[in-house]
Amino acid sequence: MGEALVRGMIGAGLLKADNVMIAEPDGDRRIYLRKTYSVKVTEDADELVRFSSILILAVKPQIMGKVLEQYKKLITGQHLIISIAAGVTIKSMEMGLGENVKIVRVMPNTPALVLAGASALSPNARVTTEEMEAALQIFSAVGTCVQVNESLLDAVTGLSGSGPGYVFTFIEAMIDGGVLAGLPRPVAEKLVLQTVYGSARLAMETGEAPAVLKGRVTSPGGTTISGLHVLEESGFRGTVMSAIDAAAQRSRELGE
Repeated sequence: MGEALVRGMIGAGLLKADNVMIAEPDGDRRIYLRKTYSVKVTEDADELVRFSSILILAVKPQIMGKVLEQYKKLITGQHLIISIAAGVTIKSMEMGLGENVKIVRVMPNTPALVLAGASALSPNARVTTEEMEAALQIFSAVGTCVQVNESLLDAVTGLSGSGPGYVFTFIEAMIDGGVLAGLPRPVAEKLVLQTVYGSARLAMETGEAPAVLKGRVTSPGGTTISGLHVLEESGFRGTVMSAIDAAAQRSRELGE
């Protein structure tokens, strides 16, 4: 995810490569990042903090405590900290870094890896309007983003954070359905991927409600309504809603 952000920021022209520094403990990884993106690399936290005014913590939640401990004495009130660690609250980061630190917590999702992500951002009270705009620009470079209250980030996790898992499961099921109906698997896969991509793009570009777009492909007594009838009988929409709610609840539990 950190690499996706670097690629997106440089590709969108938000930053020049020589204005980016990445702290990476693995030597081979540092060589790869420097050669691929022409950015500065380091293994020294002090060097990174002295170089950067915006620090993006693209680390796993399990090691966040160690990272905060390492950076606590280096970060000042002039730095903007952006965290993409799932479930790590602003309060816990303030406890680890100090209450005077500016923090933006972000919930991105994996399509950011292809610059098509969906991210939600939440700042603490010390983040200025200009700093929040900078954070929004960063995540706009890898997809779309919105600002929400931190209390809504668990819901975001259940929806867009976990959402790719639901979509991939749906795609897999559609491909299997095409095979069941007699299509060769490569043909079914190609058709399904384009159908999902095209449907999402149609909804985004027209701005019309999904119900309206669905109605346009659902003719009386036709094939689509027959398929939709089966989905409704199986409780498809309710199941999807329950899945999102369950994932949001699990996010709350992990953050406690």
